Amino acid sequence: MNSKCNRGTREDAEDAFRILSDPNRAFISSVFVKMELLPKAVYYKNYEEIEFYEKFFALVSNWCVFTDELLQTAFEEAQQSGTEALDALHVVAAAHCGAEELATTEKPTKPIHRTRLVKVVSIHE
Repeated sequence: MNSKCNRGTREDAEDAFRILSDPNRAFISSVFVKMELLPKAVYYKNYEEIEFYEKFFALVSNWCVFTDELLQTAFEEAQQSGTEALDALHVVAAAHCGAEELATTEKPTKPIHRTRLVKVVSIHE
């Protein structure tokens, strides 16, 4: 991977692949996940990372479409749990689309784990 854009570790990748290869999982995503992940990889021409993300997006069976109401819910979630804006959007998308859990690379001490809308798990668990 291009070192300018290599944000994860080999352990992160292995843990993510374990989740992504689980045949008992269905994946939910949103355009906000794409916006968070793809631009930097594309800018730095990190083709391996781009390919990884595109493979994930091909597995998505439910794309959350945001309405003004969902955006308002995300705004309220960010205020209540102290999450960053994008994390609040991810939480609301997961909850709205019926996810059983939201998998993240964020450590359990990060604000995203405070939400009560959906179970948040670290990929390292």
